[in-house]
Amino acid sequence: MTHKGSCFCGAVEIAVSGDPVDMGYCHCQSCRSYSGAPFVAFTIWPSDNVAVTKGAELIGGYNKVGTSDRKYCTQCGGHMFIDHPKLGVVDVRAAILPTVDFEPKAHLSYAEAVFAVSDDLPKFVDFPAEIGGSGKLVDAAD
Repeated sequence: MTHKGSCFCGAVEIAVSGDPVDMGYCHCQSCRSYSGAPFVAFTIWPSDNVAVTKGAELIGGYNKVGTSDRKYCTQCGGHMFIDHPKLGVVDVRAAILPTVDFEPKAHLSYAEAVFAVSDDLPKFVDFPAEIGGSGKLVDAAD
């Protein structure tokens, strides 16, 4: 299956194919600062399954920490995706892909949360161990 999405103005379009590797919410300071929101909803796809189908020349980028290449439309500023080349995956914000059934699996960087979320999803202090985090969960009493 292929899902299509675009930036805020529609000048840049992307397509993702297959199934996402993961979905969830990130509460880290970088995601909050970049998005202007208390947390973001993400979908993770294998790099080979994400393609820019229109407006590639309008994509700008910013890499603050050396591991995450944030991509946006230079025409409207709309966030598009974050390339994680060392992990071989691309993070596409859930809102960019309206036809994806968003089924979050966890909260990441919940120790940095500024907004409490009451749900039954695991809440990682940072990230799962499989992607370089501690794998530790936030204590339910926190």
